[in-house]
Amino acid sequence: MAESGLYWNFIGWSQILAGGLLMTQRFASLGAAVFFGIILNIFVITVSYGFTGTPIITGLMLLAVFYLLIWDIEKWQFLFRPYTNENLTAPQPLQVIGKPFWEILGLALFILIITLYVIGYDIIIQMASCLLLGLLGFVLFFSLSK
Repeated sequence: MAESGLYWNFIGWSQILAGGLLMTQRFASLGAAVFFGIILNIFVITVSYGFTGTPIITGLMLLAVFYLLIWDIEKWQFLFRPYTNENLTAPQPLQVIGKPFWEILGLALFILIITLYVIGYDIIIQMASCLLLGLLGFVLFFSLSK
């Protein structure tokens, strides 16, 4: 696969660009959107070619960038709502920092992935379980916060 040359150079330079954007405050959301497309592509390639262990890393990176996109959901509202001055609001910061809920959820995800690995479940089941637990925790946090 590395013999494709131009494709892998393009992926590499795109990752550098996305990483640079992610390190800034102003363009971090754009960097997350760019990196989502890149890591989704890499994840599909690693799963389809059956790399050992690599789909775990790329799957977790895909999950992380998905959470970054959800974190900035208010900045993306113009894509999903019709444009009127009444329904567009200034982005409000999410009140999630400093809550022990995320530490508990991270520990639960860690225990889940280790348990599923030791039992010997397929990688797809492991990733799907982590995704479902993460999404459940995300929804549960915001439903309990109201």
